[in-house]
Amino acid sequence: MANVTGGMDTKAHFLDMKRQGRPIAVLTAYDFPTAKAEATAGVDLILVGDSVGTNLLGYASEQEVRLEDIVHHVRAVRRGAPQTPILADLPYRTYETTDAAVANAQVLRAAGADMVKFEGARPDIAAALAAAGIAVCGHLGLEPQTHTDKRLRGRTAEEAARLLNDAVALDKAGIAMLVLELIPEEVAARLARAIAAPTIGIGAGRFTDGQVLVVTDLLGLTGTRFRHNRRYADLAPLIETAVSDYVRDVRSHAFPTAANSFAMPKDARLAFESSDG
Repeated sequence: MANVTGGMDTKAHFLDMKRQGRPIAVLTAYDFPTAKAEATAGVDLILVGDSVGTNLLGYASEQEVRLEDIVHHVRAVRRGAPQTPILADLPYRTYETTDAAVANAQVLRAAGADMVKFEGARPDIAAALAAAGIAVCGHLGLEPQTHTDKRLRGRTAEEAARLLNDAVALDKAGIAMLVLELIPEEVAARLARAIAAPTIGIGAGRFTDGQVLVVTDLLGLTGTRFRHNRRYADLAPLIETAVSDYVRDVRSHAFPTAANSFAMPKDARLAFESSDG
């Protein structure tokens, strides 16, 4: 697809997809080769999420992720996917005020992000980012940065009504997109109809305007099997087998072989062998 540059262009692009009824395929990526593969495969939007912390950096929680972590990975993803829109997470405590949110979002934009995402019912943050010309994505339901109990949200009528009100408030504030995580699909369907911005579900059922998964979950690189995820590959055992085979071959002198080695030209070798050095 053509390069989408600038916050407002990105917003319009995905609004058009919603209006046309075209499902939006979103997937996380954190590095150059994964981003390149996703771009080639036709992913509509790449999320450089704070899930990088627990899935790639070995952090105990998303709260440990810093702005510089996201910047580093956004740059790598942008190099791998120069023409694919990138959504980048504002990490924990980087949007405590509207000024901080705008300043930190500008850092992510400079690194290559087309849109930024924050968690929670903060229409003031959404409005400030939109006013600064930055495409912004909200995130409701399970909020990984602050919710320590990773459970379904919106199961009661009261919780569902609160999610609906929060979604409408964010939409009025100018969000370009809304991620809905771990909520009943009936609630997600109602929210998708109630707001203009496209909704992207993760564990939110079949009736959102698009879907997002964590790429390490999709590829089977994480041990946990989440109900909301579908494993399209199971790479962890393949990687372990390949590494084990490599270690075995090195230790048994089966690798490298002559086919993996390089030789000098004969004249150079003879001269080298006869030298005093």
